[in-house]
Amino acid sequence: MPYTFSSRRIHWSLKKTVIYFLSALLLSGSMNLALAQQQAQPDPAGLATGDKTAVTDAAGNPLVVPEPTDKTAPDYAQNKKAYDAYQAQSAKEPIALRLADSVGHMRIATNFSWTLLTGYLVLFMQAGFALLTCGLVRKKNAGHLMMLNFAAYVFAFLAYYVCGFAFQYGGTAINAAPTNLGGTPTLNHFLLGSGLWGFLGGKGFFLSGPAYDSGSLCLVLFEVVFMETAGYIIVGAICERITFWAFLLCELFIGGILYPSFGCWVWGGGWLSQLGITRHLAHGYVDFAGSTVVHGVGGFCAMALAVILGPRLGKYGADGKPRAFPAHNLVYVVTGTFILLFGWMGFNPGSTLGATDLRISVIAVNTNLAAVAGAAAAMTLWYFLFGKPDVTMACNGMLAGLVAITAPCAFVSPNSAVVIGILAGVLVDMGVLFNERILKVDDPCGAISVHGYCGWFGAVCVGIFADGTYGAGWNGVGVTSYLGKTGMGVTGLLHGDSTQFLLQLGGATFMAIYVFGFTYAVFKAVNMIRPMRVSKEVELQGLDVPEFGMVAYPEDSLTTLSMGPE
Repeated sequence: MPYTFSSRRIHWSLKKTVIYFLSALLLSGSMNLALAQQQAQPDPAGLATGDKTAVTDAAGNPLVVPEPTDKTAPDYAQNKKAYDAYQAQSAKEPIALRLADSVGHMRIATNFSWTLLTGYLVLFMQAGFALLTCGLVRKKNAGHLMMLNFAAYVFAFLAYYVCGFAFQYGGTAINAAPTNLGGTPTLNHFLLGSGLWGFLGGKGFFLSGPAYDSGSLCLVLFEVVFMETAGYIIVGAICERITFWAFLLCELFIGGILYPSFGCWVWGGGWLSQLGITRHLAHGYVDFAGSTVVHGVGGFCAMALAVILGPRLGKYGADGKPRAFPAHNLVYVVTGTFILLFGWMGFNPGSTLGATDLRISVIAVNTNLAAVAGAAAAMTLWYFLFGKPDVTMACNGMLAGLVAITAPCAFVSPNSAVVIGILAGVLVDMGVLFNERILKVDDPCGAISVHGYCGWFGAVCVGIFADGTYGAGWNGVGVTSYLGKTGMGVTGLLHGDSTQFLLQLGGATFMAIYVFGFTYAVFKAVNMIRPMRVSKEVELQGLDVPEFGMVAYPEDSLTTLSMGPE
Protein backbone atom coordinates (compact mmCIF):
# COMPACT_ATOMS: atom_id res chain seq x y z
CA MET A 1 0.00 0.00 0.00
CA PRO A 2 1.11 3.61 -0.48
CA TYR A 3 3.28 5.12 2.26
CA THR A 4 1.23 7.29 4.70
CA PHE A 5 2.44 9.42 7.55
CA SER A 6 1.24 8.57 11.04
CA SER A 7 1.45 10.39 14.34
CA ARG A 8 3.76 7.65 15.59
CA ARG A 9 6.18 8.27 12.75
CA ILE A 10 5.99 12.04 13.12
CA HIS A 11 6.47 12.02 16.88
CA TRP A 12 9.51 9.80 17.22
CA SER A 13 11.30 10.02 20.48
CA LEU A 14 13.33 13.23 20.60
CA LYS A 15 15.82 11.46 22.82
CA LYS A 16 16.44 8.75 20.23
CA THR A 17 16.83 11.34 17.48
CA VAL A 18 19.46 13.30 19.41
CA ILE A 19 21.38 10.14 20.29
CA TYR A 20 21.28 8.98 16.69
CA PHE A 21 22.44 12.39 15.43
CA LEU A 22 25.37 12.59 17.86
CA SER A 23 26.43 9.04 17.07
CA ALA A 24 26.42 9.87 13.37
CA LEU A 25 28.66 12.87 14.00
CA LEU A 26 31.16 10.86 16.04
CA LEU A 27 31.33 8.13 13.45
CA SER A 28 31.35 10.38 10.36
CA GLY A 29 34.92 9.37 9.54
CA SER A 30 33.78 5.82 8.85
CA MET A 31 31.26 6.76 6.18
CA ASN A 32 31.39 4.81 2.98
CA LEU A 33 34.25 6.32 0.93
CA ALA A 34 32.30 6.24 -2.29
CA LEU A 35 29.58 8.38 -0.71
CA ALA A 36 32.20 10.77 0.60
CA GLN A 37 33.61 11.14 -2.89
CA GLN A 38 30.21 11.89 -4.34
CA GLN A 39 29.61 14.60 -1.74
CA ALA A 40 33.10 16.15 -1.89
CA GLN A 41 33.05 19.84 -2.74
CA PRO A 42 35.75 22.31 -3.76
CA ASP A 43 37.56 23.83 -0.78
CA PRO A 44 39.19 27.12 -1.87
CA ALA A 45 40.13 28.08 1.70
CA GLY A 46 41.69 24.72 2.53
CA LEU A 47 39.75 24.47 5.77
CA ALA A 48 38.20 21.08 5.06
CA THR A 49 41.08 19.57 3.09
CA GLY A 50 42.86 16.88 5.05
CA ASP A 51 41.13 15.00 7.86
CA LYS A 52 41.22 11.58 9.51
CA THR A 53 40.73 9.90 6.13
CA ALA A 54 44.20 11.17 5.13
CA VAL A 55 45.93 9.52 8.10
CA THR A 56 47.92 6.41 7.24
CA ASP A 57 50.75 4.39 8.72
CA ALA A 58 54.17 4.12 7.08
CA ALA A 59 52.93 1.35 4.79
CA GLY A 60 50.01 3.46 3.58
CA ASN A 61 47.31 1.64 5.54
CA PRO A 62 44.50 4.09 6.41
CA LEU A 63 43.25 4.85 9.89
CA VAL A 64 39.61 4.98 8.78
CA VAL A 65 38.18 1.60 7.91
CA PRO A 66 35.50 1.85 5.20
CA GLU A 67 32.34 -0.18 5.43
CA PRO A 68 32.50 -3.13 3.00
CA THR A 69 29.61 -3.10 0.54
CA ASP A 70 30.24 -6.15 -1.65
CA LYS A 71 28.86 -9.08 0.30
CA THR A 72 29.97 -11.49 -2.39
CA ALA A 73 33.64 -10.62 -1.98
CA PRO A 74 35.72 -13.49 -0.54
CA ASP A 75 37.16 -11.23 2.16
CA TYR A 76 33.83 -9.64 3.09
CA ALA A 77 33.62 -11.29 6.51
CA GLN A 78 37.14 -10.22 7.42
CA ASN A 79 36.54 -6.65 6.24
CA LYS A 80 33.21 -6.46 8.05
CA LYS A 81 34.85 -7.59 11.27
CA ALA A 82 37.54 -4.91 10.90
CA TYR A 83 34.89 -2.29 10.20
CA ASP A 84 32.81 -3.26 13.23
CA ALA A 85 35.91 -3.16 15.44
CA TYR A 86 36.74 0.30 14.14
CA GLN A 87 33.20 1.51 14.78
CA ALA A 88 33.26 0.21 18.34
CA GLN A 89 36.65 1.78 19.06
CA SER A 90 35.59 5.09 17.51
CA ALA A 91 32.57 5.28 19.77
CA LYS A 92 34.84 4.84 22.81
CA GLU A 93 37.43 7.43 21.71
CA PRO A 94 35.68 10.40 20.01
CA ILE A 95 38.52 12.73 21.02
CA ALA A 96 41.00 10.49 19.18
CA LEU A 97 39.04 11.01 15.97
CA ARG A 98 39.28 14.77 16.36
CA LEU A 99 43.03 14.50 16.90
CA ALA A 100 43.22 12.31 13.82
CA ASP A 101 41.52 15.10 11.86
CA SER A 102 44.30 17.44 12.90
CA VAL A 103 46.99 14.91 11.98
CA GLY A 104 45.39 14.37 8.57
CA HIS A 105 45.21 18.09 7.91
CA MET A 106 48.87 18.49 8.88
CA ARG A 107 49.88 15.62 6.60
CA ILE A 108 48.19 17.25 3.61
CA ALA A 109 49.67 20.63 4.55
CA THR A 110 53.16 19.08 4.59
CA ASN A 111 52.56 17.64 1.15
CA PHE A 112 51.28 21.01 -0.08
CA SER A 113 54.49 22.67 1.09
CA TRP A 114 56.66 20.03 -0.57
CA THR A 115 54.77 20.16 -3.86
CA LEU A 116 54.77 23.96 -4.05
CA LEU A 117 58.45 24.29 -3.14
CA THR A 118 59.52 21.70 -5.70
CA GLY A 119 57.29 23.45 -8.22
CA TYR A 120 59.22 26.66 -7.58
CA LEU A 121 62.43 24.75 -8.34
CA VAL A 122 61.00 23.58 -11.65
CA LEU A 123 59.94 27.16 -12.42
CA PHE A 124 63.55 28.25 -11.90
CA MET A 125 64.52 25.86 -14.69
CA GLN A 126 63.23 28.55 -17.06
CA ALA A 127 66.37 30.55 -16.26
CA GLY A 128 68.47 27.50 -17.09
CA PHE A 129 66.75 26.97 -20.43
CA ALA A 130 67.13 30.65 -21.28
CA LEU A 131 70.87 30.68 -20.57
CA LEU A 132 71.50 27.33 -22.24
CA THR A 133 69.69 28.09 -25.49
CA CYS A 134 70.93 31.66 -25.65
CA GLY A 135 74.54 30.57 -25.19
CA LEU A 136 74.31 27.93 -27.90
CA VAL A 137 73.20 30.28 -30.69
CA ARG A 138 74.89 33.07 -32.57
CA LYS A 139 75.33 36.45 -30.97
CA LYS A 140 73.06 38.25 -33.42
CA ASN A 141 70.08 36.18 -32.20
CA ALA A 142 70.72 36.23 -28.42
CA GLY A 143 67.97 38.75 -27.70
CA HIS A 144 65.59 36.73 -29.86
CA LEU A 145 66.29 33.63 -27.75
CA MET A 146 65.66 35.46 -24.50
CA MET A 147 62.38 36.86 -25.78
CA LEU A 148 61.21 33.42 -26.89
CA ASN A 149 61.97 31.91 -23.48
CA PHE A 150 60.19 34.74 -21.71
CA ALA A 151 57.14 34.65 -23.97
CA ALA A 152 56.88 30.87 -23.70
CA TYR A 153 56.06 31.13 -20.01
CA VAL A 154 53.58 33.95 -20.46
CA PHE A 155 51.44 32.61 -23.29
CA ALA A 156 51.60 28.88 -22.60
CA PHE A 157 50.49 29.58 -19.01
CA LEU A 158 47.50 31.56 -20.25
CA ALA A 159 46.49 28.71 -22.56
CA TYR A 160 46.80 26.21 -19.71
CA TYR A 161 44.67 28.48 -17.51
CA VAL A 162 41.92 28.77 -20.11
CA CYS A 163 41.55 25.11 -21.07
CA GLY A 164 44.78 23.12 -20.60
CA PHE A 165 44.25 22.13 -16.99
CA ALA A 166 40.62 21.23 -17.64
CA PHE A 167 41.57 19.04 -20.60
CA GLN A 168 44.32 17.31 -18.60
CA TYR A 169 42.76 16.84 -15.17
CA GLY A 170 39.10 17.74 -15.62
CA GLY A 171 38.08 14.09 -15.64
CA THR A 172 39.98 12.77 -12.62
CA ALA A 173 37.98 13.99 -9.65
CA ILE A 174 35.59 16.52 -8.26
CA ASN A 175 38.53 18.68 -7.21
CA ALA A 176 41.15 17.07 -9.50
CA ALA A 177 43.83 16.83 -6.78
CA PRO A 178 45.44 13.42 -6.11
CA THR A 179 45.14 11.81 -2.68
CA ASN A 180 48.50 13.18 -1.50
CA LEU A 181 46.99 16.65 -1.88
CA GLY A 182 43.66 15.80 -0.31
CA GLY A 183 41.75 14.89 -3.45
CA THR A 184 39.36 12.04 -4.17
CA PRO A 185 40.05 10.64 -7.65
CA THR A 186 36.87 9.25 -9.20
CA LEU A 187 37.20 9.54 -13.01
CA ASN A 188 33.84 11.23 -12.99
CA HIS A 189 33.67 13.49 -16.03
CA PHE A 190 35.40 13.48 -19.41
CA LEU A 191 34.66 15.82 -22.26
CA LEU A 192 35.68 13.03 -24.65
CA GLY A 193 35.35 9.41 -23.58
CA SER A 194 34.14 8.13 -20.25
CA GLY A 195 35.24 6.13 -17.25
CA LEU A 196 38.39 4.12 -17.92
CA TRP A 197 38.46 5.19 -21.58
CA GLY A 198 38.69 8.94 -21.11
CA PHE A 199 40.49 11.05 -23.72
CA LEU A 200 40.00 14.65 -22.59
CA GLY A 201 38.89 16.18 -19.30
CA GLY A 202 35.79 18.34 -19.21
CA LYS A 203 35.75 20.43 -16.02
CA GLY A 204 37.72 23.31 -14.53
CA PHE A 205 37.98 25.70 -17.47
CA PHE A 206 39.49 29.06 -16.49
CA LEU A 207 40.42 27.36 -13.18
CA SER A 208 36.90 27.98 -11.97
CA GLY A 209 34.15 25.82 -10.53
CA PRO A 210 35.61 22.54 -9.23
CA ALA A 211 39.15 23.69 -10.09
CA TYR A 212 38.84 26.58 -7.63
CA ASP A 213 40.05 24.37 -4.81
CA SER A 214 43.18 24.53 -2.66
CA GLY A 215 44.30 21.01 -3.58
CA SER A 216 43.58 21.49 -7.27
CA LEU A 217 45.43 24.80 -7.42
CA CYS A 218 48.43 23.27 -5.66
CA LEU A 219 48.45 20.72 -8.47
CA VAL A 220 47.99 23.51 -11.05
CA LEU A 221 51.18 25.24 -9.93
CA PHE A 222 53.16 22.04 -10.16
CA GLU A 223 51.65 20.95 -13.47
CA VAL A 224 51.93 24.30 -15.21
CA VAL A 225 55.69 24.45 -14.71
CA PHE A 226 55.91 20.95 -16.21
CA MET A 227 53.86 22.10 -19.18
CA GLU A 228 56.10 25.14 -19.50
CA THR A 229 59.12 22.87 -19.69
CA ALA A 230 57.65 21.26 -22.81
CA GLY A 231 57.10 24.78 -24.11
CA TYR A 232 60.74 25.80 -23.53
CA ILE A 233 62.05 22.70 -25.28
CA ILE A 234 60.86 23.80 -28.72
CA VAL A 235 62.85 27.04 -28.43
CA GLY A 236 66.15 25.24 -28.90
CA ALA A 237 65.09 23.56 -32.15
CA ILE A 238 63.27 26.36 -33.98
CA CYS A 239 65.27 29.42 -32.97
CA GLU A 240 67.13 31.79 -35.31
CA ARG A 241 64.48 31.54 -38.03
CA ILE A 242 60.91 31.55 -36.65
CA THR A 243 58.71 34.64 -36.53
CA PHE A 244 57.50 35.79 -33.16
CA TRP A 245 53.79 35.48 -33.99
CA ALA A 246 54.30 31.87 -35.15
CA PHE A 247 56.17 31.03 -31.97
CA LEU A 248 53.34 32.39 -29.81
CA LEU A 249 50.88 30.25 -31.74
CA CYS A 250 53.08 27.21 -31.03
CA GLU A 251 53.04 27.98 -27.30
CA LEU A 252 49.27 28.36 -27.22
CA PHE A 253 48.99 25.01 -29.00
CA ILE A 254 51.30 23.27 -26.51
CA GLY A 255 49.75 24.79 -23.39
CA GLY A 256 46.14 24.48 -24.46
CA ILE A 257 45.96 21.24 -26.45
CA LEU A 258 49.07 19.14 -27.11
CA TYR A 259 50.53 18.72 -23.62
CA PRO A 260 47.15 18.48 -21.83
CA SER A 261 45.84 15.77 -24.16
CA PHE A 262 48.72 13.35 -23.74
CA GLY A 263 49.01 14.36 -20.08
CA CYS A 264 45.37 13.38 -19.60
CA TRP A 265 45.99 9.94 -21.06
CA VAL A 266 48.91 9.22 -18.73
CA TRP A 267 48.42 11.33 -15.57
CA GLY A 268 44.81 12.49 -15.74
CA GLY A 269 43.16 9.08 -15.51
CA GLY A 270 42.94 8.64 -19.27
CA TRP A 271 42.98 5.49 -21.35
CA LEU A 272 46.72 4.81 -21.50
CA SER A 273 47.05 4.78 -17.72
CA GLN A 274 44.08 2.43 -17.37
CA LEU A 275 45.27 -0.33 -19.71
CA GLY A 276 46.29 -2.36 -16.65
CA ILE A 277 42.64 -2.53 -15.66
CA THR A 278 40.87 -2.52 -19.02
CA ARG A 279 43.26 -4.87 -20.83
CA HIS A 280 45.22 -6.38 -17.92
CA LEU A 281 48.46 -4.99 -19.33
CA ALA A 282 50.77 -4.79 -16.31
CA HIS A 283 50.36 -1.45 -14.47
CA GLY A 284 49.12 0.44 -17.51
CA TYR A 285 51.42 2.95 -19.16
CA VAL A 286 53.79 4.43 -16.57
CA ASP A 287 55.77 7.68 -16.68
CA PHE A 288 56.66 8.83 -13.19
CA ALA A 289 57.81 12.41 -13.81
CA GLY A 290 57.49 13.01 -17.52
CA SER A 291 60.14 11.56 -19.84
CA THR A 292 57.39 11.31 -22.44
CA VAL A 293 54.58 13.47 -21.01
CA VAL A 294 56.89 16.49 -20.79
CA HIS A 295 60.16 15.91 -22.63
CA GLY A 296 58.96 13.60 -25.37
CA VAL A 297 56.04 15.90 -26.13
CA GLY A 298 58.35 18.91 -26.31
CA GLY A 299 61.02 17.08 -28.29
CA PHE A 300 58.84 15.59 -31.01
CA CYS A 301 56.78 18.77 -31.28
CA ALA A 302 60.10 20.58 -31.82
CA MET A 303 61.07 18.05 -34.47
CA ALA A 304 57.88 18.61 -36.46
CA LEU A 305 58.32 22.38 -36.31
CA ALA A 306 61.99 22.16 -37.33
CA VAL A 307 61.05 20.04 -40.35
CA ILE A 308 58.43 22.59 -41.42
CA LEU A 309 60.78 25.56 -40.97
CA GLY A 310 63.74 23.91 -42.68
CA PRO A 311 67.42 24.44 -41.86
CA ARG A 312 69.00 27.82 -41.19
CA LEU A 313 70.64 29.66 -44.07
CA GLY A 314 74.18 28.40 -44.55
CA LYS A 315 73.72 25.32 -42.38
CA TYR A 316 74.34 23.02 -45.33
CA GLY A 317 76.88 23.70 -48.06
CA ALA A 318 76.59 22.99 -51.76
CA ASP A 319 77.93 19.52 -51.07
CA GLY A 320 75.14 18.85 -48.59
CA LYS A 321 77.47 18.61 -45.64
CA PRO A 322 76.48 20.38 -42.41
CA ARG A 323 78.41 23.40 -41.17
CA ALA A 324 78.95 24.13 -37.50
CA PHE A 325 77.57 27.36 -36.01
CA PRO A 326 79.64 27.68 -32.81
CA ALA A 327 78.01 28.65 -29.53
CA HIS A 328 78.59 32.31 -28.74
CA ASN A 329 78.77 32.01 -24.93
CA LEU A 330 79.95 28.81 -23.26
CA VAL A 331 79.59 30.38 -19.81
CA TYR A 332 75.84 30.65 -20.41
CA VAL A 333 75.70 27.06 -21.62
CA VAL A 334 77.40 25.54 -18.58
CA THR A 335 75.64 27.82 -16.09
CA GLY A 336 72.28 27.06 -17.66
CA THR A 337 72.97 23.33 -17.49
CA PHE A 338 73.73 23.44 -13.77
CA ILE A 339 70.59 25.49 -13.14
CA LEU A 340 68.61 22.82 -14.96
CA LEU A 341 70.25 20.09 -12.86
CA PHE A 342 69.30 22.01 -9.73
CA GLY A 343 65.73 22.48 -10.92
CA TRP A 344 65.48 18.78 -11.71
CA MET A 345 65.67 18.15 -7.96
CA GLY A 346 62.15 19.51 -7.95
CA PHE A 347 61.14 17.89 -11.21
CA ASN A 348 61.69 14.27 -10.19
CA PRO A 349 61.50 14.06 -6.37
CA GLY A 350 58.65 16.57 -6.41
CA SER A 351 56.57 14.25 -8.56
CA THR A 352 55.73 12.21 -5.47
CA LEU A 353 53.47 15.19 -4.68
CA GLY A 354 54.26 14.59 -1.04
CA ALA A 355 57.15 14.72 1.40
CA THR A 356 55.49 11.85 3.24
CA ASP A 357 56.56 9.55 0.40
CA LEU A 358 60.09 8.72 1.51
CA ARG A 359 61.02 7.33 -1.88
CA ILE A 360 62.13 10.91 -2.58
CA SER A 361 65.66 10.08 -1.38
CA VAL A 362 66.01 7.25 -3.90
CA ILE A 363 64.61 9.46 -6.66
CA ALA A 364 67.03 12.29 -5.89
CA VAL A 365 70.09 10.04 -5.93
CA ASN A 366 68.98 8.25 -9.10
CA THR A 367 68.44 11.59 -10.82
CA ASN A 368 71.93 12.85 -10.04
CA LEU A 369 73.63 9.57 -10.91
CA ALA A 370 71.96 9.43 -14.33
CA ALA A 371 72.94 13.05 -14.96
CA VAL A 372 76.65 12.58 -14.29
CA ALA A 373 76.73 9.23 -16.08
CA GLY A 374 75.12 10.81 -19.12
CA ALA A 375 77.61 13.69 -19.15
CA ALA A 376 80.58 11.33 -18.82
CA ALA A 377 79.34 9.03 -21.58
CA ALA A 378 78.57 11.85 -24.02
CA MET A 379 81.91 13.56 -23.37
CA THR A 380 83.87 10.32 -23.75
CA LEU A 381 82.14 9.26 -26.96
CA TRP A 382 82.57 12.69 -28.55
CA TYR A 383 86.27 12.65 -27.63
CA PHE A 384 86.61 9.22 -29.20
CA LEU A 385 84.85 10.32 -32.41
CA PHE A 386 86.41 13.75 -32.91
CA GLY A 387 89.50 13.90 -30.73
CA LYS A 388 88.26 16.70 -28.46
CA PRO A 389 85.85 16.74 -25.49
CA ASP A 390 83.06 19.16 -26.49
CA VAL A 391 81.63 20.96 -23.46
CA THR A 392 78.33 21.65 -25.23
CA MET A 393 77.85 17.95 -25.93
CA ALA A 394 78.90 17.11 -22.37
CA CYS A 395 76.14 19.44 -21.16
CA ASN A 396 73.67 17.83 -23.54
CA GLY A 397 74.78 14.46 -22.17
CA MET A 398 73.94 15.57 -18.65
CA LEU A 399 70.52 16.73 -19.80
CA ALA A 400 70.04 13.48 -21.71
CA GLY A 401 70.68 11.48 -18.54
CA LEU A 402 68.22 13.66 -16.66
CA VAL A 403 65.53 13.26 -19.31
CA ALA A 404 65.99 9.49 -19.53
CA ILE A 405 65.81 8.94 -15.77
CA THR A 406 62.72 11.10 -15.35
CA ALA A 407 60.21 8.31 -16.14
CA PRO A 408 61.92 5.44 -14.25
CA CYS A 409 63.53 7.43 -11.39
CA ALA A 410 61.15 6.09 -8.73
CA PHE A 411 61.15 2.51 -9.91
CA VAL A 412 64.84 1.63 -10.37
CA SER A 413 67.97 1.15 -8.27
CA PRO A 414 71.02 3.48 -8.32
CA ASN A 415 72.96 0.94 -10.39
CA SER A 416 70.23 0.95 -13.01
CA ALA A 417 70.23 4.76 -12.96
CA VAL A 418 73.92 4.78 -13.90
CA VAL A 419 73.32 2.38 -16.80
CA ILE A 420 70.37 4.48 -18.00
CA GLY A 421 72.51 7.63 -17.86
CA ILE A 422 75.34 6.03 -19.85
CA LEU A 423 72.99 4.79 -22.54
CA ALA A 424 71.31 8.19 -22.75
CA GLY A 425 74.68 9.92 -23.12
CA VAL A 426 75.50 7.70 -26.08
CA LEU A 427 72.02 8.15 -27.54
CA VAL A 428 72.16 11.94 -27.45
CA ASP A 429 75.47 12.05 -29.32
CA MET A 430 74.28 9.66 -31.98
CA GLY A 431 70.92 11.42 -32.17
CA VAL A 432 72.53 14.80 -32.88
CA LEU A 433 74.68 13.29 -35.63
CA PHE A 434 71.69 11.38 -37.05
CA ASN A 435 69.50 14.48 -37.21
CA GLU A 436 72.22 16.66 -38.69
CA ARG A 437 73.75 14.26 -41.21
CA ILE A 438 71.03 11.79 -42.14
CA LEU A 439 67.66 13.48 -41.60
CA LYS A 440 69.02 16.97 -42.40
CA VAL A 441 66.94 18.41 -39.56
CA ASP A 442 68.57 21.57 -38.22
CA ASP A 443 68.34 21.59 -34.43
CA PRO A 444 70.60 24.41 -33.11
CA CYS A 445 70.59 23.24 -29.48
CA GLY A 446 70.15 19.48 -29.83
CA ALA A 447 66.70 19.65 -28.24
CA ILE A 448 65.20 16.90 -30.40
CA SER A 449 67.87 14.41 -29.42
CA VAL A 450 68.00 15.41 -25.74
CA HIS A 451 64.29 15.58 -25.09
CA GLY A 452 62.65 13.63 -27.89
CA TYR A 453 64.86 10.59 -28.33
CA CYS A 454 65.95 10.37 -24.70
CA GLY A 455 62.40 11.01 -23.51
CA TRP A 456 61.23 8.04 -25.56
CA PHE A 457 64.12 5.99 -24.20
CA GLY A 458 63.32 6.93 -20.60
CA ALA A 459 59.80 5.52 -20.83
CA VAL A 460 61.14 2.31 -22.33
CA CYS A 461 63.62 2.07 -19.44
CA VAL A 462 60.70 1.74 -17.03
CA GLY A 463 59.78 -1.44 -18.85
CA ILE A 464 63.36 -2.72 -18.69
CA PHE A 465 64.82 -1.74 -15.31
CA ALA A 466 61.88 -1.28 -12.88
CA ASP A 467 62.57 -3.65 -9.97
CA GLY A 468 59.15 -3.95 -8.33
CA THR A 469 60.12 -2.27 -5.05
CA TYR A 470 57.90 0.77 -5.64
CA GLY A 471 54.56 1.50 -7.25
CA ALA A 472 52.21 -1.11 -5.80
CA GLY A 473 48.76 0.14 -6.73
CA TRP A 474 50.09 2.33 -9.54
CA ASN A 475 47.17 3.12 -11.87
CA GLY A 476 45.03 0.91 -9.64
CA VAL A 477 47.03 -2.28 -10.29
CA GLY A 478 48.99 -4.42 -7.87
CA VAL A 479 47.56 -3.42 -4.51
CA THR A 480 47.07 -7.01 -3.39
CA SER A 481 48.84 -9.27 -5.85
CA TYR A 482 50.84 -8.95 -9.04
CA LEU A 483 53.21 -11.42 -10.70
CA GLY A 484 52.40 -13.76 -7.85
CA LYS A 485 53.76 -11.40 -5.20
CA THR A 486 51.76 -9.39 -2.71
CA GLY A 487 52.07 -5.62 -3.11
CA MET A 488 54.27 -5.91 -6.21
CA GLY A 489 55.25 -2.55 -7.66
CA VAL A 490 56.03 -1.56 -11.22
CA THR A 491 58.29 -4.28 -12.66
CA GLY A 492 60.33 -4.38 -15.84
CA LEU A 493 61.73 -6.96 -18.21
CA LEU A 494 64.90 -7.66 -16.21
CA HIS A 495 62.80 -8.49 -13.16
CA GLY A 496 60.20 -10.69 -14.78
CA ASP A 497 57.53 -8.58 -16.46
CA SER A 498 57.75 -8.55 -20.25
CA THR A 499 54.24 -7.12 -20.51
CA GLN A 500 55.25 -3.85 -18.88
CA PHE A 501 58.18 -3.59 -21.29
CA LEU A 502 55.99 -4.10 -24.36
CA LEU A 503 53.45 -1.60 -23.06
CA GLN A 504 56.14 1.01 -22.39
CA LEU A 505 57.68 0.47 -25.81
CA GLY A 506 54.31 0.78 -27.52
CA GLY A 507 53.16 3.74 -25.44
CA ALA A 508 56.34 5.74 -25.94
CA THR A 509 56.34 5.06 -29.68
CA PHE A 510 52.69 6.03 -29.91
CA MET A 511 53.56 9.30 -28.14
CA ALA A 512 56.24 10.11 -30.71
CA ILE A 513 53.91 9.41 -33.63
CA TYR A 514 50.98 11.28 -32.10
CA VAL A 515 52.93 14.38 -31.11
CA PHE A 516 54.93 14.65 -34.33
CA GLY A 517 51.92 13.92 -36.54
CA PHE A 518 49.51 16.24 -34.75
CA THR A 519 51.99 19.11 -34.63
CA TYR A 520 53.06 18.66 -38.24
CA ALA A 521 49.47 18.59 -39.52
CA VAL A 522 48.47 21.73 -37.63
CA PHE A 523 51.48 23.87 -38.42
CA LYS A 524 51.95 22.68 -41.96
CA ALA A 525 48.49 24.13 -42.56
CA VAL A 526 49.41 27.32 -40.69
CA ASN A 527 52.59 27.67 -42.72
CA MET A 528 50.63 27.31 -45.97
CA ILE A 529 48.34 30.14 -44.94
CA ARG A 530 51.13 32.40 -43.72
CA PRO A 531 54.86 31.59 -43.66
CA MET A 532 56.17 30.95 -40.16
CA ARG A 533 59.75 31.70 -41.10
CA VAL A 534 61.37 35.14 -41.23
CA SER A 535 62.61 36.53 -44.52
CA LYS A 536 66.08 35.79 -45.84
CA GLU A 537 67.19 39.37 -45.16
CA VAL A 538 66.04 39.23 -41.54
CA GLU A 539 67.72 35.88 -40.94
CA LEU A 540 71.03 37.10 -42.34
CA GLN A 541 70.91 40.28 -40.29
CA GLY A 542 69.87 38.51 -37.10
CA LEU A 543 66.39 38.50 -35.57
CA ASP A 544 67.05 40.82 -32.63
CA VAL A 545 66.40 44.16 -34.32
CA PRO A 546 63.89 43.17 -37.04
CA GLU A 547 61.70 41.17 -34.64
CA PHE A 548 62.14 43.12 -31.39
CA GLY A 549 63.83 46.43 -32.16
CA MET A 550 66.87 45.94 -29.94
CA VAL A 551 70.04 43.88 -29.70
CA ALA A 552 71.38 41.81 -26.84
CA TYR A 553 74.88 43.30 -27.13
CA PRO A 554 74.54 47.01 -27.99
CA GLU A 555 78.21 47.63 -27.13
CA ASP A 556 79.15 45.80 -30.33
CA SER A 557 77.49 48.55 -32.35
CA LEU A 558 79.22 51.23 -30.30
CA THR A 559 82.58 49.55 -30.81
CA THR A 560 82.03 49.40 -34.56
CA LEU A 561 81.15 53.08 -34.68
CA SER A 562 84.13 54.11 -32.55
CA MET A 563 86.49 52.29 -34.89
CA GLY A 564 85.11 54.03 -37.99
CA PRO A 565 86.52 57.10 -39.75
CA GLU A 566 86.92 60.23 -37.68
